[in-house]
Amino acid sequence: MRHLMLALCIAIVPMKTIAQDSHLVVQVIVKEHILPRFVNLKTSTQNLAEIAENDCTPTAQPLRAAYHTAFDAWISASHLRFGPTEVDDRAFALAFWPDSRNVTPRSLRQIIATQDPIAATPQSYTGMSIAARGFYAFEYLLYENDLHELGTADYRCTLIKTVASDIAMTSAAILSDWQSDYASRLLNPQTSGTYRSDDEALQEMFKALTTGLQFTSDSRLGRPLGTYDRPYPKRAENWRSNRSARNVALSLRSLQQLSSNLSAIDTHPNANLARSFEKALVQLETLNDPTFAGVAQPQTRLKIEVLKQSVDTIRDLVRDTLGPMLGVSAGFNSLDGD
Repeated sequence: MRHLMLALCIAIVPMKTIAQDSHLVVQVIVKEHILPRFVNLKTSTQNLAEIAENDCTPTAQPLRAAYHTAFDAWISASHLRFGPTEVDDRAFALAFWPDSRNVTPRSLRQIIATQDPIAATPQSYTGMSIAARGFYAFEYLLYENDLHELGTADYRCTLIKTVASDIAMTSAAILSDWQSDYASRLLNPQTSGTYRSDDEALQEMFKALTTGLQFTSDSRLGRPLGTYDRPYPKRAENWRSNRSARNVALSLRSLQQLSSNLSAIDTHPNANLARSFEKALVQLETLNDPTFAGVAQPQTRLKIEVLKQSVDTIRDLVRDTLGPMLGVSAGFNSLDGD
């Protein structure tokens, strides 16, 4: 209801107040979209670390449930890759994927086989390669059966506890930076600051939206699709833990909220985007393929291709209607390469 009232109020104000409208949109996004997500990430990862400390058995249901809850929180915030998530490569330390060279499993096997003392504490583990840190490494520790037999049980337990605590520490640091400094930079732009105007703050948020959509299309859907002759179902994100489609749904829901916030100045693109997001989410739900294993089967593959096309349609709408309305463009993002 609050967002609806915001949209209605903005729609009837004269154009001379557009700067005030932009400031109000930035406030809503920071306070209702960004900060709650990082609060949830901190809370859920702290819970993961506590549960791992109590029971480090990889197959333990409480541990796996905590992993999924914490990972849900990250996926819902993962498009916000600017500011505090960029410091010390925190986003990559939480989520090193795609891993096209399989560095993560090789690194973990090496650590376990040699009983590397770097895993003794989460503080020392921050010096480890990012490929062996974060949620994707944790998935291997919980769901890759051959790792359950490698090395000693005590060392594997220590590693699980340490990786969980490292995830929690990184998440807490991100939230701390948002609350102590970075939210204020967005809410109070200054000529000598990170953001010189509300429009620059909006552009950052618009870029987060477009980058999030691009990642879902190109990586979460495009990687397992491969080509018709060479599909790659084992390239799907988190297929071991049955999360591939779940991640797409979480990301789309989160990006839908961000697009709704950004388009509150004009209800027309808001309505079109909402319909497009819902169409994609319905297609995903009716697909009933949690790991996108169907990319190798012609009928299911077609449905996944249609889903990807729907995500790309959302990207086009964002670029062609929302961007001009806001007076911004996506600009460079981390997915564009060097």
